[in-house]
Amino acid sequence: MTLGVAAPTGFRRDHDRSYLVIGLVAVLATGLLALPVGALVWFALDVDPGLWPHLRNTVLGNYVTTTALLAIGVGTGVTLIGVGAAWLVAAYEFPLRRTLEWTLMMPLAAPSYIVAFVYTDLLDYAGPVQGTLRTVFGWQSAADYSFPEIRSLPGAIIIITLVLYPYVYLLTRTAFLAQSRAAVEAARMQGMTASAAFWRVAMPMARPAIVVGVALALMETLNEYGTVDYFAVPVFSTGIFHVWINMGSLEGASGLALMLVGAVAVLLLLERRARADRRFADPRATRAAAARQPLPTWRGFAAMAVCGLPVVFGFLLPFALLIGTSWYRLDALFSGDLAKAVLNSLELATLAALIVTLLSLWLAYAGRISRAPVLRLGTRLASMGYAIPGSVLAIGILAPFAAFDNALDSMLRDTFGISSGLLFSGTLFALLFGCTVRFLALGFGATEAGFERVPRSLDDAARLLGSGPLDLVRRVHWPLLRASSLTAALLVFVDTLKELPMTLALRPFNFETLATLTHQYASDERFAEAAPGALAIVLAGILPVILLSRTIRAASRPRT
Repeated sequence: MTLGVAAPTGFRRDHDRSYLVIGLVAVLATGLLALPVGALVWFALDVDPGLWPHLRNTVLGNYVTTTALLAIGVGTGVTLIGVGAAWLVAAYEFPLRRTLEWTLMMPLAAPSYIVAFVYTDLLDYAGPVQGTLRTVFGWQSAADYSFPEIRSLPGAIIIITLVLYPYVYLLTRTAFLAQSRAAVEAARMQGMTASAAFWRVAMPMARPAIVVGVALALMETLNEYGTVDYFAVPVFSTGIFHVWINMGSLEGASGLALMLVGAVAVLLLLERRARADRRFADPRATRAAAARQPLPTWRGFAAMAVCGLPVVFGFLLPFALLIGTSWYRLDALFSGDLAKAVLNSLELATLAALIVTLLSLWLAYAGRISRAPVLRLGTRLASMGYAIPGSVLAIGILAPFAAFDNALDSMLRDTFGISSGLLFSGTLFALLFGCTVRFLALGFGATEAGFERVPRSLDDAARLLGSGPLDLVRRVHWPLLRASSLTAALLVFVDTLKELPMTLALRPFNFETLATLTHQYASDERFAEAAPGALAIVLAGILPVILLSRTIRAASRPRT
């Protein structure tokens, strides 16, 4: 293996060696970060031959069917809401359009499992909605009336759709705003109605963005654990934990995990094909956004309602109920459990954000100075963790760590009569490693994009003036990459706060975060105690959404 370093002729040998070390360390790091997927394959090959027939005859078919129905339902829902809202906001003028333009992104701040807890408390038999109906109509019990069950597959589809439609909305709205003014206006001049221009011109041009948005939403759906577990919906993410913990088969869980990874791989393939097919817009045409068409009064209010309802039910109503419940439980804000969970969450999220930011800077810089195919392949594999469900990563991390701990402990017992205990599995190190693998794509993508905007002539000039690799990064690259790196760190920080399945599996004993504590309280039907922690997670999630909204608004300003 050779690492081709791009350095000027006559460059000092000590600096050449430094750049080589940077590349070698990067290769080792990417190999370590790819360990979870390799461990899944290894353990899946060692599965008990009798387990698969048992799973096939009992639960596997139900997992496949329910997961497919969940994905189809969520995919349909996010497409209808996301594309419809994006077209209305991009193409028409109506009341509160500017406000709805950015508030349509707010459901991203609320994890789906928190929204599920809120609506269960609101709509369950003992909740205020059914209680009010019984009082008004004089019903005595559930036998006197029929009410939809929120804890069901349709309920999970609705909840997850309300949270994930912004993925489609964001990308589709950006695509609509970037479309050539000439294309849409030419269609209108030929006598097309607004709806015809949408279906025959705007939709085909935005198709790649829609496919990518739906693929991202479906990947998050496959990663979902809190909502489907709380609603007792048998899908792959809950089945993995069932086979692993209840059946005691790590190998069987690894096999199920690989099946889920295969489904994610198909979604990634669709996304890449959509990206490669972006040839619907004419790059020579003006990039100014088409003029928005004012809607008549009643249609304008109808458009406002269509765009406003997802915001109300996906964010405003759950947020208001969390505030109201937390207000009556102010004593919980000062409880020892919540305070400890807050400190643990801040510690975990801060360390994860710092590690991911520094590692992303290292890997992106190594990729900038090296042409080695093994490094490029390694960084691509290492940055795929965001597309792999947290429950799957948890198995891929815990399995090799536990095997190493057991082997080391056995060796020390046989040789020295002492026990090493758990050095990696069940420790904060394992959880941090999992968060690094899961969210590296956020940091690496932003840092790599930042490096692409830095001219290589600056590197050559600094090298000729005698700057070493660390000095070059500190004095030249970091000032130019600071904004993108800090943005990525913020996103990693908030996503770590919200991460549930991987934290449940990898956390140390008696180590609760806001996500795990909220899930524990809600699972025990103690929603009042869960509300303050859930509210803290939502408030933290609002920060990156506001930042994302400002970034998109600045990037999508009309250009002539």
